[in-house]
Amino acid sequence: MSETGEANVTYKRVMLKISGEALMGDQGYGLHPPTVQRIAEEVKSVHDLGVEICMVIGGGNIFRGLAGAAQGMERTTADYMGMLATVMNALGMQAALESLGVFTRVISAIPMDQVCEPYIRRRAVRHLEKKRVVIFAAGTGNPYFTTDTAATLRANEMACQAIFKGTKVDGVYDKDPKKYPDAKRYETVTFDEVLQKHLGVMDASAIALARDNDLPIIVFSLDEPGGFRGILAGRGTYTRVEG
Repeated sequence: MSETGEANVTYKRVMLKISGEALMGDQGYGLHPPTVQRIAEEVKSVHDLGVEICMVIGGGNIFRGLAGAAQGMERTTADYMGMLATVMNALGMQAALESLGVFTRVISAIPMDQVCEPYIRRRAVRHLEKKRVVIFAAGTGNPYFTTDTAATLRANEMACQAIFKGTKVDGVYDKDPKKYPDAKRYETVTFDEVLQKHLGVMDASAIALARDNDLPIIVFSLDEPGGFRGILAGRGTYTRVEG
């Protein structure tokens, strides 16, 4: 085993999906810079193992399209506003990663050349090969699709070996562990079970896309220090969602 622990690493290229709310810290809104920095340090620790990382970050800490639509806003407009929120989060994460010396590219499904690159698949793959962290912003570029679906789509396009879904809990439970002390955590669960039992790992279209392409989803706690790196090295607590 090398000093960096590369001999233990299971995956060569992964997708990390986190919610916009993960960047809020204890605030009720927006970006909490110390929390963004902590997550960036987690990403760097995995990047240091030689793993190629791409990321998708939600926008719910700034604007959520479904919430806007529920308040009477036209759904398509609300979704585009949510996509723009994800660009803000991606730029914040890029700044945090680059402050740690990790070269990072933000690639947006909605072209905005002054602040980030447009999505071109082959260019994105080349960035990963050059060991840059790639953050995919603006979802799929289409309304009615969530950032979960965007993460699954991009993970397939980039030939990632797994999606790591960072959440507030250390896996998938049969019911909300914060409300029910007897909630049971699954070690593994199938895509079909997630859909049938409405386990809420990701939305149905994202789960179906992962299932149809045999792309496993690893659900773990983003609040666990060193959790992301630990799982990649074969340790830690998580749930694996697969065929």
